[in-house]
Amino acid sequence: MVITGHWIDTQWRLQKRVLNFVHVPPPRLGIAIADAIYKCMLDWGIETKIYTVSVDNASNNDTALRCLKDTFSRNKCLLAKEKLFHVRCCAHILNLMVQDGLSEIQEIIHDIRASVEFVIKIEGRRLIFGEIVHQLRLPEKVLIYDYKTRWNSTYEMLACALKFHEVFPRFKDRESSYTFCPSTEDWEKVKEVCSILGVFWNATHIISESDYPTANLYLNEVCRIKMLLDSKANDEDNFIQLMVWKMKMKFDKYWGECNLMMSIAAILDPRLKIRVINYCFPLIYPLYEVQANINKVRQALYDLYVEYVEVHVSSSRDSGPSCQIVTNDPVSKSSSSSSSTMTHVTGMCEFLSHIATVEPVQPEKNELDIYFEDGLLTATEKSSLDIVNLDALKWWKSTTKYKILPKMVADILAIPVSTVVFEATFSARTRVLDSYRASLAPETVEMLMCAGDWCRKLHGVKKRDKAFFDYDHALVGVYVGLLSVDGLLVVVAFTQLLKKCQGSEMC
Repeated sequence: MVITGHWIDTQWRLQKRVLNFVHVPPPRLGIAIADAIYKCMLDWGIETKIYTVSVDNASNNDTALRCLKDTFSRNKCLLAKEKLFHVRCCAHILNLMVQDGLSEIQEIIHDIRASVEFVIKIEGRRLIFGEIVHQLRLPEKVLIYDYKTRWNSTYEMLACALKFHEVFPRFKDRESSYTFCPSTEDWEKVKEVCSILGVFWNATHIISESDYPTANLYLNEVCRIKMLLDSKANDEDNFIQLMVWKMKMKFDKYWGECNLMMSIAAILDPRLKIRVINYCFPLIYPLYEVQANINKVRQALYDLYVEYVEVHVSSSRDSGPSCQIVTNDPVSKSSSSSSSTMTHVTGMCEFLSHIATVEPVQPEKNELDIYFEDGLLTATEKSSLDIVNLDALKWWKSTTKYKILPKMVADILAIPVSTVVFEATFSARTRVLDSYRASLAPETVEMLMCAGDWCRKLHGVKKRDKAFFDYDHALVGVYVGLLSVDGLLVVVAFTQLLKKCQGSEMC
């Protein structure tokens, strides 16, 4: 199990570090996962700084989160009355929905996959296929073969093969051993499926194209997916209807209830603010639930802000005005005996101390109200601002209008609403364990993985390859994942090397 920490530093840069690899022996019960996570937090000394935990939708993770919520709530560090603690991975939900849709054309996918493999396997067949492409004057040149466990790869294979749908029948006429050519009806189904999966593919890329996507990006994509499913639910083609209804059931299972995390994060985007839920909620939820959900989000947002105001007031009170001790005897100033020195407190000092006790300094007006009253951030004709690709973190870094709200924004936008970024940890497994180094001790593997992650961040080095996350080979969890290599669960303890970094950037 890999545990990673996410936070925004003082320069408003989103940071991520691997904190630990943990051995969770079978049957990997929720309580065992919870204990391992909490122990890791204790080792780092950050058990009072945990706000949320992002996991996929495995039942054992649900159990672990219930246990952890009770434990962390005793530290009084959870946001919004614990409503934001459990964050479900958006990319995993999309994956489940797409797999339900693809199940309707498994036989067609099998034929297309076999067709692509048949063509690209032998150079002579590739030449024949290329000649037909040249005769038809098609702009596309290359077929794509997929990874069976990655739906986005399968989508790309289908979308690419669809461009050659006229080539395959002609190729069949030239190759007698080619017996699994998709029919015209099959290609029509593939075309319909790809038109739907394209929206999911775009949403997944928005979530995963950045090393550190912030949570304000997701609500609009979820809304777009819901609009697509609603528009296709009553399609004239029964095949599409059946596929979409399966996907809608999965959507309603995970996003049928109001998602506070995605909504609050979207509101804290200066381009969207409160208008985003007024637009999206009528498209996502039934009309009789819309206003109740809007009120729910607003109330949670203001409750969250009040928590930060209380922390701000408390810290202001603790650091209150400092009053100097004034002495009337010049000689006593140089005396080393403090007990013989007579001190006097000024009247101004007494007054300031009284004010700090009974009337702590607070903002003149609620900063959330000011934020909403300022209106949406828009690009003017003379402005060079790229409003579509705006980096919300850079905007909040540059604004000096608010004192309390930026602290809340930094904590909210640091929360990963997707576990896609954890794929970077697992993608190194073929380099760490291969046929020549399959006998490495778990502690050695853990040292390579954890130290490698920290060293890359320290020196600004990025991995060359970014593969999509394989949900069938790794169970992502808490920032949590179970890494399996050749049937061996690689779970290792934290290295002393990383412990030396404790108290630096992380704390």
